[in-house]
Amino acid sequence: MQYLQQLQHLFETRPIEEALKETTQLFPGKVRFSSSVGQEDQVLTDIIARHNIDINIFTIDTGRLFNEAYETLDKTTARYKINIDVYFPQAAGVQQLVKETGVNGFYESVPNRQACCSVRKVEPLNRALQNTAVWITGLRASQNDHRKNIPVVEWLGDKEIYKINPLLHWSFEDVLQHLSTYNVPYNPLHDKGFISIGCAPCTRAIEPGEDPRAGRWWWEASHKECGLHLVK
Repeated sequence: MQYLQQLQHLFETRPIEEALKETTQLFPGKVRFSSSVGQEDQVLTDIIARHNIDINIFTIDTGRLFNEAYETLDKTTARYKINIDVYFPQAAGVQQLVKETGVNGFYESVPNRQACCSVRKVEPLNRALQNTAVWITGLRASQNDHRKNIPVVEWLGDKEIYKINPLLHWSFEDVLQHLSTYNVPYNPLHDKGFISIGCAPCTRAIEPGEDPRAGRWWWEASHKECGLHLVK
């Protein structure tokens, strides 16, 4: 974690595109951005692509995504002429999960849901981050209580990786403004009340005034996290 203070200073004092470029110079070929093709992630994809920053972009296909997510991914790669690596869960893990809990067992208990997220999201993420020094995400502090307490740059000891959240202090309005200004492709479900979009069976539209992540795993009173961004 010898670069922690240097990275923190970069993202505190430089525009995002400059800070990201300098990060790739510190860690050539070792910076990866995980995109769910949500609005925040589309902002970062736009910044990375328009400024030709050497950051590998990847996404996770859980096998239960909305069709609109695939359409957005297709439009994004066509628009920016970039490759986005797609990681899938291990077939054996999914088969065992379904055997033990059923196809939709995640509705029955929080442990079942967490097991599903672990197999379909966390395991592919861990594979995607192998041989990576810096993990870029589109997290924002206002998304939920857990995220408001994380720093822009953090060291994850369990993964031995720097995690950088460049949009952490952006407002939702900032995100929308960027999408509009640069005509960035985004998931049309966002215009139908789906603010935070995950797997189709686990996501619903929210009502005016609801928490942005109220539509995720709405049937349970949890931290509204799948495990990707929870520090062990």
